[in-house]
Amino acid sequence: MLTSSKNAVRIKMCGFTNRADLQVAVQAGVDAVGFVFYPPSPRGVTIEQAAELTSELPPFVTVTGLFVNATRHEIENTCSKVRLDLIQLHGDELPSDCIDLPRRAIKAVRVKSSDDLLELEKYRVSGLLLDAKVKGIYGGSGESFDWSLLAEYHAPAPLILAGGLDPDNVADAIRQVQPYAVDVSTGIESAPGRKDPKKIVRFINEVRQCLSST
Repeated sequence: MLTSSKNAVRIKMCGFTNRADLQVAVQAGVDAVGFVFYPPSPRGVTIEQAAELTSELPPFVTVTGLFVNATRHEIENTCSKVRLDLIQLHGDELPSDCIDLPRRAIKAVRVKSSDDLLELEKYRVSGLLLDAKVKGIYGGSGESFDWSLLAEYHAPAPLILAGGLDPDNVADAIRQVQPYAVDVSTGIESAPGRKDPKKIVRFINEVRQCLSST
């Protein structure tokens, strides 16, 4: 398995709903952006909205589509109309649901105890995203989990740390977990679905400064 150097942690920002927020993130140097194809979410976008937003992105920004318990047809239809590089499965998908998709897949697993880490071994995907386990919520809760659970853990795929990250704690999270990437949504918002430009820039700067000091 190819892994990332601890000095090259990638930054993914998720839940974009408008061009202005997206432009700030791209100009600040984000590595990947995410669009939520889950209507109940306040960050949800339609296929038409996502197609318009992604059409102006530069070529080396990775675009991720987040799905929650979507059918294979829904995923394939979205991929045929929107520029997506990765599929993020953020629901209760089974390992078999992650196979033979039209794009490479990331599987999100919600974590509360070390027992939840056993679930990671079941998936054969390009990346594993760890989020906080909050009853009835598929991500975007703004809550974190106990990062010390990952102290001795060796993930079977590149590990993406999510859940409650913000400009104030992301550097500490990187030092503790040394993930392949960090993923933030709520922690850079001014309101659900609206990003705070200052938080976007500060989050990226905090990551870069942390990496330059290690």
